[in-house]
Amino acid sequence: MGTYDTDGNYTPRKVTENDLDKPFSEAIEGTLVDVEDGQVVHGTIVKVDKDEVLLDIGFKSEGVIPSRELSIRNDVDPSEIVKLGEQVEALVLQKEDKEGRLILSKKRAQYERAWGNIEKKKEADEMVEGLVIEVVKGGLIVDIGLRGFLPASLVELRRVRDLQPYVGKVLQAKIIELDKNRNNVVLSRRAYLEETQKEARDGFLSNLKVGDVREGVVSSVVAFGAFVDLGGMDGLIHVSELSWNHVDHPGSEVAVGDKVTVKVLDIDYDRERISLSRKQTQKDPWEVFASSHEVGQLVYGRVTKLVPFGSFVQVGEGIEGLVHISEMSTQHVDAPEQVVTPGEELWVKIIDLDLARRRISLSIKQAAEGGELAEEYRKHFEVDEQGNWTAGADDASREATWAEYYGDNPGENPNPPEA
Repeated sequence: MGTYDTDGNYTPRKVTENDLDKPFSEAIEGTLVDVEDGQVVHGTIVKVDKDEVLLDIGFKSEGVIPSRELSIRNDVDPSEIVKLGEQVEALVLQKEDKEGRLILSKKRAQYERAWGNIEKKKEADEMVEGLVIEVVKGGLIVDIGLRGFLPASLVELRRVRDLQPYVGKVLQAKIIELDKNRNNVVLSRRAYLEETQKEARDGFLSNLKVGDVREGVVSSVVAFGAFVDLGGMDGLIHVSELSWNHVDHPGSEVAVGDKVTVKVLDIDYDRERISLSRKQTQKDPWEVFASSHEVGQLVYGRVTKLVPFGSFVQVGEGIEGLVHISEMSTQHVDAPEQVVTPGEELWVKIIDLDLARRRISLSIKQAAEGGELAEEYRKHFEVDEQGNWTAGADDASREATWAEYYGDNPGENPNPPEA
């Protein structure tokens, strides 16, 4: 409001003063910041579009951050990275493009700052932490302010086959390689785990002894065996220790998540490796067979393989014996296929049983001459007037026994020939 003097004259209130010592246009220009390519600037997000963001840094026009320059992640939605009114820093990529726009990069400013922090952490041998954002060939990309590469072989203490479940998880790792010129950062989570779990592993190993029988869970199946989580460390069951039977591939015996009982075979304290056996917690089928069978007994078996010198016959679970070509018939035999075919079932006589070498010699021609049946068959057969073993009256029971013994369906197996 204005004022009145004693005579009633009104004087309007002065709204402003011309306190400028330069033209108004020059004064306005002086309030604007000046920028150069490569400079890091700070500003406020004033607009978010699907393909770019506008940043007010006090320049004569807003700076443009293309969506590809918002984050080290690929194909991002700008609205997921920044919000209106948010204060961010950016690096000047181009002071003026062909359209006169100021082009900025948020990820490059983040990259420059991150390199400084990471170099300090590498020098101090400290850990870094970041979100797994992508699976690439050979490993993972971790957001540590820039794109850190975590090789698959260094994600866990053992190699991981499926990396997809790690996406979206925050991991800690050590920096094992750093090269700014090549934009190369290699991380190792395994080194972090080895360092942080060393005390626990040492305690676990000190309480573990060769010969111990432990319960565990299969954590990984590989071509040469299976790894088992013992509750503190992983041990390896080599394929040769999975079963008393021959195993072509570990996956036919165990699967990830299976609970298994294992025996500790060896402990390498320096390399922190544990060797395990599954088969040694189970009965040796050869010992079981040898304890219940004798030379001279008749057993029923299935031909599994023909070889030039004879044929192999399965006479028990995991037990195969050899019928030499000279024991196939009373007649001269030039080739095993003249007498038997794979899959054929027949009576054979045990003529030698060598448990130490895990070998059984069998005879077809001597079985044809008759003999004493092995114990497991006797209750299902009876002796006829000539002293030969014949099928008993309980055919259904006999068939069920064979099915259980060989894993067949009862209806698939015809009555065996008389012994």
